[in-house]
Amino acid sequence: MSPFLRRSRPYLRSRRLGQRLVVPVMCVSVTFIAIVDGAITTVALPAIARQFRLTTAALDGVVVVYPVCLAMTIPASAWLVERFGGKRVLLTALTAFLGSSLLCGMAADLAQLVAFRAVQGLSAGVLFPASAALLFATFNASEQVRISRFMIIPQQMAPAAAPVLGGVLVDHLSWRWVFYVNVPVGVPVVVFGLLFLTEHRGRLPGRFDLPGLLLSAAGLGVAMFGISEGPGRGWSSVPVLVSLGLGAILLAATAVHQLRAAEPLLKLRLFADRLFRDTNLINLVGLIPILGAMYLGPLFLQQAQGRTALESGTTTFPEAFGVLLTVQVAGVLYARVGPRIIVGCGLAGVSVVLLLFATCDEDTGLWTFRAYMFLLGIAMGGVFMPTTVASLANVARRDLAQASTLNTVVRQTGGALAPAAVTTALVLGTPAASAADPPVTAYQYTYLALAAVAAATAAFAFTLPDARARAAARPTTTTPRPAPATSRHENAR
Repeated sequence: MSPFLRRSRPYLRSRRLGQRLVVPVMCVSVTFIAIVDGAITTVALPAIARQFRLTTAALDGVVVVYPVCLAMTIPASAWLVERFGGKRVLLTALTAFLGSSLLCGMAADLAQLVAFRAVQGLSAGVLFPASAALLFATFNASEQVRISRFMIIPQQMAPAAAPVLGGVLVDHLSWRWVFYVNVPVGVPVVVFGLLFLTEHRGRLPGRFDLPGLLLSAAGLGVAMFGISEGPGRGWSSVPVLVSLGLGAILLAATAVHQLRAAEPLLKLRLFADRLFRDTNLINLVGLIPILGAMYLGPLFLQQAQGRTALESGTTTFPEAFGVLLTVQVAGVLYARVGPRIIVGCGLAGVSVVLLLFATCDEDTGLWTFRAYMFLLGIAMGGVFMPTTVASLANVARRDLAQASTLNTVVRQTGGALAPAAVTTALVLGTPAASAADPPVTAYQYTYLALAAVAAATAAFAFTLPDARARAAARPTTTTPRPAPATSRHENAR
């Protein structure tokens, strides 16, 4: 530690912020940075292609390597948090993310950019579950419901604002600033965490499960590659079939090993709890129509209607306001009616709105589409927060890091399946003669397919056993609130 920091420690202790403020600030900031980076990169792809004299299709590795590497490190995050503490793991991963962002901006060729983008993905794979574990260790269920009403704001604004920010940076500076921008935003977050975030530890983990890491990382990475590449290369292509087949075999071997291991890297036995299992299944399948609609909207506006990128961005943006509105209402109703009713109605609403989208054609006005996006956001807002909070209602505090890791694996898988499902549905609905330019009927067919998935998931959500979740969320419940762990220095004081 530097002499300056050593002399400053008494002052910093006296100015120590409460962890119930510090942890949400850190979690929101980390999530915001990671979400913006994921959404903003696609805006820069044409400029990167021109810089390296390549076609945009040749930059496929820049896009695919990120989710593949992200999936590979997620399984190790719970063990790392338990072994080294949430603060150390979160700040180390964020520092690596910022460093790799800087290197991405400095890349001299495509190979370097892909390599540094891979490091970004590896870092992000630890960021998401580590920040979630800190949050759930600091607040109990009823507090999580209340705080989610405020934390959702930057999380919804990030993907909506990222394309606009990316366009400004690419047009007025350079594509390199799409990566550089992470540094001035992220460095203050690292400093804030160093000064004010106290250490949060769960139980001490056992021996590191290296075979489990190798199997899970390889299985998730290979499967994610197959899912990401399937729509572009074709589901019958040899690389995709081999990736999906090998991924399935490795994941099956991972499950067998983890269930037999005394100290598993992924505690799959948590899925024995019906509430945890069902909420994750809802997240896995329910994300396909939700994120699929978000992916399909810009394609319909720009390809089927010939709109500009700016028109597309301003037309899909109202979805964020709908989500923000519903989350406030869901936070108030959660303990009264329970997540079962909220999630079921939310997914049913998603299905109905997708049926409205299926009526859109070349002549549909932008304001009509914006109204549908707003309604979609209202329905979506009833899904995200309730399923996340309910999934942890029966989870012991010592298993929070493991549960957060499994939640992240499920969400990332659902997020990868969504664009793959949309692209596949578009291909199936497009005649061979016009494969390069899907007709409006192909988009309508895709919206109908997504609506069917949402309706089926809604029916399943109405069977969710949520009595324990409602009880845990009541402020007057006798369930003790898990106090956040503190550093050894604070315990000594």
